[in-house]
Amino acid sequence: MKRLSALILLAGLAGCSVTSGQYAAIDACLEGGQSWNYRSASCERAAEGPVDLVRVDKSEHLMSTYRAGRLVREFRVALGRGGPRPKVQQGDGRVPEGVYWITAHNPASAFHLSLRIGYPTAEQIAAAARRGVSAGGDIMIHGLPNGRGGIGARHTSVDWTDGCIAVTNREIEWLYKAVKVGTPVEIRA
Repeated sequence: MKRLSALILLAGLAGCSVTSGQYAAIDACLEGGQSWNYRSASCERAAEGPVDLVRVDKSEHLMSTYRAGRLVREFRVALGRGGPRPKVQQGDGRVPEGVYWITAHNPASAFHLSLRIGYPTAEQIAAAARRGVSAGGDIMIHGLPNGRGGIGARHTSVDWTDGCIAVTNREIEWLYKAVKVGTPVEIRA
């Protein structure tokens, strides 16, 4: 955990020197209880209520939430340090691809709240077993490591997770309320 926290801190500081004004604007918006629109680079009123679908586009580092087919809110995300390919085994640091469901909310996470994704599927477990490895698990959508929330939006300057999908602490607070157990999560490259 110490190595991860140090990596995040360094990545955040490196990102700050490049676009610190943009990160500051995003963080100020989120701290004010608003929603940052990453496409228009503007601060907007945060939507309320539940969502019924979460989509993650790994190639765009973008997570989108929907209600009844309509876009509700988008998030810039940090992904697994293992690169863009799909997760194939425990410890590869990659984010899985496929359709999953949110299986649990964890208020006592090592990160500022987390939503458990139902990875691996039976097919992924079988495929890993044929290769003689474990498929892994504990894939989450989560906030920043506890005690490191001040990094804010700068955390997206590098992929740093062990295979999870990370957002800012204010964003995970919104997601924690809006995304219920059983909500589908589509993860694509």
